[in-house]
Amino acid sequence: MGGVISRDRSAQAEGRQGGPLIVTEDVELLDDLLRLCAAAGALPEVQHGGPSSRQGWEAAPLVLVGDDAADRVRGAARRRGVVLVGRDQDDAGVWRRAVEIGADHVLVLPDGEQWLVDRIADVAEGVGRPALTVGVIGGRGGAGASTLACALAVTAAREGRRTMLVDADPLGGGLDVLLGGESADGLRWPAFAASRGRVGGGALEESLPELHALRVLSWDRGDAVAVAPEAVRAVVAAARRRGGVVVLDLPRRVDEAAAEALAQVDLGLLVVPAELRAVAGARRVASVAGMALRDLRVLVSAGAGPGDAGGLGPEEIAGLLDLPLAGEVPWEAGLLGAQAAGTPPGGVARGPLARFCTSFWEQLPVEATGAGV
Repeated sequence: MGGVISRDRSAQAEGRQGGPLIVTEDVELLDDLLRLCAAAGALPEVQHGGPSSRQGWEAAPLVLVGDDAADRVRGAARRRGVVLVGRDQDDAGVWRRAVEIGADHVLVLPDGEQWLVDRIADVAEGVGRPALTVGVIGGRGGAGASTLACALAVTAAREGRRTMLVDADPLGGGLDVLLGGESADGLRWPAFAASRGRVGGGALEESLPELHALRVLSWDRGDAVAVAPEAVRAVVAAARRRGGVVVLDLPRRVDEAAAEALAQVDLGLLVVPAELRAVAGARRVASVAGMALRDLRVLVSAGAGPGDAGGLGPEEIAGLLDLPLAGEVPWEAGLLGAQAAGTPPGGVARGPLARFCTSFWEQLPVEATGAGV
């Protein structure tokens, strides 16, 4: 049996990676793989027998080799992204054949279907390094966590990073309001409340309001809508797959939905005003959020006047919380007035808050911040 089914060239012309290369003569296995490609939104290239061209084998973003074709591809050039796919759970020899063809993974259907759908969708979207995800959480109400989250996102976008700001606090009033975009076209959280499985990263990004060169997922001003934990997991994962930077404004109360967001955060920032009562409250927040966050650090926020922290400085406050100190967020006068005039937090590049955010991003590894993306 010979012939080639070409993958969609228009997808490549638009900058997407296209679908995988499938190598098999097993008709039933081919039907399964074509179904999984369709579920992932990818159009594959199918080669019966062995690889018919060196260019096709080496250029494909992912190669799915049927177990029946392992002998026929043994002489092909070694490359990354080869998956050996079979259906016999009891075939111990599949691992030897995988080594012989240089496969990265061995997959047995139907158990591995969801993993394979996700992997195919990743290559079809051109997914690379996941976004650095920073979560901001207030040590108490009014600590300035939402303001800082907006400022971090605005600063990252101004510096040329692909940036998404996600409002994970349903009781916060909506970050689009802080950014002056409450009437901007685009979807809000209620549209994703029932999401299950995989959400396309590109489709998510394109559906959201674009404000100040970044994408924003916020809440609307309608009746409260419960977003399922599974939906939060799927949406945040989709946001991260686009690379660059994702900033999450997190609630202080950690329910199941918030826990799903916390689980995908690379760096958590606990914003604590320089007040004794705020430090006491922040201990409770840190004890709960710290169970889900892999890396939680303290940012001490300076007020307009002297704090009420009993003379404690940022280092002492961090010590009381038993967390590393990430810095001190400066006070910036006139933020409310600037917001009313259409300037978001961090929008004044030479302002204290924007300078702090610029320094924050500069202290992180370049590859982690999505620079140049």
